[in-house]
Amino acid sequence: MTAQWTTHGVDLHPDTVHKRFRTDAHDEPEREWRALTLLDRHAPGLAPRPLDRADGTVTMSRLPGTVLRGAALTDRHLDALARAVRHLHDAVPAEEAARLPVRRWDVRESAGAIRARAGAVRAPGTERALTAGLRWLDGAQDALAAGGDAAAPVLGQADGNLANFLWDGADVRLVDFEDSGRSDRPYELAEMVEHVSAWTDTDLDAEAFLSRFPLSPAETRRLLECRRLFALLWLVFLSADPTTTARNPPDTPPRQATRLLTLLDTPARCPRRWP
Repeated sequence: MTAQWTTHGVDLHPDTVHKRFRTDAHDEPEREWRALTLLDRHAPGLAPRPLDRADGTVTMSRLPGTVLRGAALTDRHLDALARAVRHLHDAVPAEEAARLPVRRWDVRESAGAIRARAGAVRAPGTERALTAGLRWLDGAQDALAAGGDAAAPVLGQADGNLANFLWDGADVRLVDFEDSGRSDRPYELAEMVEHVSAWTDTDLDAEAFLSRFPLSPAETRRLLECRRLFALLWLVFLSADPTTTARNPPDTPPRQATRLLTLLDTPARCPRRWP
């Protein structure tokens, strides 16, 4: 991410990391510190330990491992990744998660960004998907925002970039919580499997990954709707944002359009269960 779009800088030291936020980073330092503090209490070792916070800088412990983005993901990777994400979602008690501020890029913020930027989409091969996606969004947004029984509150990391998941040869740990807040499991899983990092430079088998989560029928239906939302959001980002476009292969927007159309045509069904 370029300096124009990132809200922080990172200084790496042997045992610590200093994350320096820009003055216009809004509440991102608070979100990062709050999430790390909660996880240090409820799931120690899953994320960096918070050490200090001062002058727009959050200091945390440095975790071992290499990023999963760009890796050839095996069953061992998927097992460990799913285990870490389940731990994240189960660790913070629901009543405590319910009191958190809503995560960044929730349904309303994402839908607002889609509509605000849709007029700037010019990439060839995206017109049909954009039209179909906007039509779907008009009918789906209210139910998505309401959530219902499938949206039990969890602490959401709110960043599905596979660069935020560190593999140490046995386990996966999580970093980057500046957008974190109250979310729900289907929404978080949808963001992970639809993040551009899952398929442009990493081959994340979405169905194999999702099969490692015991989802109820209601969660399965919400998961599909959330995947459609994120696929539409990424279509707009990849087609209308020149900075995002420059960071990805030239054929990314039409490939994203195909992903969205496939999801719009997909019926809701429970993912196959992993043995």
